[in-house]
Amino acid sequence: MSNNSETISKSAAIRARLKHPIIDSDGHIAEFEPAFFDHLKSVAGSRVVERVKSLPDSPFSFRWYRLTPEQRRNERTPRLQWWVHPTRNTLDRATSSLPKLLHKRLDEMGLDFTIVYPSIGMFMLHLPDDELRRASCRAYNNLHAEIFREYSDRMTPVALIPMHSPEEAVGELNHCVTKLGLKAVLMPAFARRPIPAAVRKNSEFARYAFWLDNFCLDSEYDYDPVWARCLELKVAPTFHSPTGGLGTRTSISNFIYNHSGHFAASSEAICKALFLGGVTRRFPGLRFAFLEGGVAWACTLYADLIGHWEKRHLKALANLDPANLDHELMRKLFREYGGDYGDGLAARVGEERSDLLWGRRENPGDLDEWSKCAIASKQDIRDLFVPKFFFGCEGDDRLAALAFDTAKNPMGSRLGAIYSSDIGHWDLPDMRDAAHEAYELLEDGLITENDFRDFVFVNPVRAKTDVNPDFFKGTRVEQDVERLLRTIRSQSVTTT
Repeated sequence: MSNNSETISKSAAIRARLKHPIIDSDGHIAEFEPAFFDHLKSVAGSRVVERVKSLPDSPFSFRWYRLTPEQRRNERTPRLQWWVHPTRNTLDRATSSLPKLLHKRLDEMGLDFTIVYPSIGMFMLHLPDDELRRASCRAYNNLHAEIFREYSDRMTPVALIPMHSPEEAVGELNHCVTKLGLKAVLMPAFARRPIPAAVRKNSEFARYAFWLDNFCLDSEYDYDPVWARCLELKVAPTFHSPTGGLGTRTSISNFIYNHSGHFAASSEAICKALFLGGVTRRFPGLRFAFLEGGVAWACTLYADLIGHWEKRHLKALANLDPANLDHELMRKLFREYGGDYGDGLAARVGEERSDLLWGRRENPGDLDEWSKCAIASKQDIRDLFVPKFFFGCEGDDRLAALAFDTAKNPMGSRLGAIYSSDIGHWDLPDMRDAAHEAYELLEDGLITENDFRDFVFVNPVRAKTDVNPDFFKGTRVEQDVERLLRTIRSQSVTTT
């Protein structure tokens, strides 16, 4: 089977030259809807199947197409995804839905192992209805545990873990890991919740007046039991949430406007919340991955956190404390340099005060916004950020090179960029180009051979084995991973 006249794909040729595997941290399946609905019926019955199909925001309902342009404008119904799977090549389209065919073709893609994520499954995590959300995730997990089990030597599917409450998250974690034997999980980056004050005025406002719970800061619940259970079950949380239709991404006519940067936006929000919420401090053994948003946003966030620390740690706040303002000197300077304007206002300095301009007294207990993560130095930021987080970058993302740029990243850091092929989606038009797209970063001189090895092998291994050392047991890459982990342990001992 081939897509063109070449007998060996460029990706296969590249893989043949390498002395290490290529691990894909984010492939995608195009769910075969009839099979999913069969499993949903088995889990929850025909009534739930029909309810899911008829939901106004469901990808199965095609509601946007049923509205007139005037109705879309009146309701501000955003233009979301359309034509997301390549179709010119029927072989590729079938491959994205059939695990056996995907398994057969991984060599021509240049991939040794792939972690498979959903397409419509990401929508299921955000269903507002408790019954539909839980039943849909359970059906999806049961189906994919079944159809991928035979091919576990080279691929593994993620389990969908709904997060609207800690109880439902822990329940599905237990089902997926202990009963289904799944070892990779996908969590939403947020839960959409109605604003109570608005809903009290009119229950219909819940559709429009909502806030996004990030599970870590100012959350509706304490999610520490979820992070604790992840650690006990040895699963590393990953996040891959769409934000099209939220915030500024609400064009009623342009998918590209709504789609550009949307995964990065959700990733930045949950990553920042995990850090400032102290999760990486309280659960040092966990690792978190954020997929398909690249790493440029993470480089910015990392630098921004350090910049904020340097200017807004508890001692530095003395530079901003209104109590330290010398009002007498201010009046003197107004009189000397303000002319008629300043002279007339000098007497009013400190009397008519704008809280924004002059500042106001704050509750001392609210001053240290680093308290949950217990930051005492910028080295703490590095230690609680750099080794804890991994960032999925598609092969054609040239800004993935920023992860390895120690001259630009604060404190000479290298961030955990992990190769994410996005096979199955329009971002990769030809599956045979999977490894080749990533290798072009090296061919174009943007990264070194060592960087490339970290990108496609070392970082993907660390992202999983730091939490579950046995993640790659029984797979094609088991021996390579074991050698790598022995080297890492040896280097760690030597450094210590």
